Amino acid sequence: MPAAGPRQLLEDRFAQLSSDLETLFAESREHTRREFAEQLNQSVRRLRLASNPDDLCATLADSAARFASGAILFRVEDRVARNPRIDVPLSEAPALAGAVDMHDPLVALATPAEVGAPLVELLGHDAAARAHLFPVTVRDVVPALVYAWGMVQGPAIELLTQVAAAVWTAIPLPKPDLVTIAPAATPTAPKPAPTWDDLPAAEQRTHLRAQRFARVHVAEMRLHHAEAVQSGRIRRNLYDALRQPIDTARDTFRTQFFTCPSMVDYLDLELSRTLANENPELLGQSYPGPLL
Repeated sequence: MPAAGPRQLLEDRFAQLSSDLETLFAESREHTRREFAEQLNQSVRRLRLASNPDDLCATLADSAARFASGAILFRVEDRVARNPRIDVPLSEAPALAGAVDMHDPLVALATPAEVGAPLVELLGHDAAARAHLFPVTVRDVVPALVYAWGMVQGPAIELLTQVAAAVWTAIPLPKPDLVTIAPAATPTAPKPAPTWDDLPAAEQRTHLRAQRFARVHVAEMRLHHAEAVQSGRIRRNLYDALRQPIDTARDTFRTQFFTCPSMVDYLDLELSRTLANENPELLGQSYPGPLL
């Protein structure tokens, strides 16, 4: 049998090297997968052992940092994201407000316009940085928020926040805000305005659905029409800049929720709070105002 030529020897060598590399990569992937699974398992066990909110938040912050280049945890109180290093009003950080209001993870540019100039300066974000936001949602309230950046393993951190939320379910939470409705004028002494506890359970559920509708639709406007939002804020005419999505949302809100006798215009409140940064004048003179 004739000896193999140089070409055949070279091809055989390449084939062997390719096989060796595939084996090496497979072993490396399996090792990485086992290490990742073990880290995640340890983090979940630690979260489940937390005995109070402070321990739970400290454990979540430490665990999340294992799955990102950097991560910090904010406690959310009175529309302010609080951390020992910095307090960030949600009115000054639309991205954080969006994650809190939508109750869903969110990725945004880590710019002063989205997360606030003080936070950008504190964390040293560059112009291309991304902020990964993971709310901890407990009974329709977000008491904490994980803020991560750099190389972020989003599914792992999202799982950790869900575990933390499950552990937190025993903690009593404040009831959702309900705008007081002025009583109708009558010859007799006016009745006090209804409180949340006065409302029937069915109306409470309708209010919660209306609040979520408003949060989600306004957050979608901010995310999908970012340039129009920025322009509208600068020119103080947000309604003109977003007339079509705002009018569509108003029509849907009126149809779906104003059959409830105690309903108020949560959409108007959310537009003023999230889009207009707590300054209703930014909506512009053409904005028709709250639904009646």
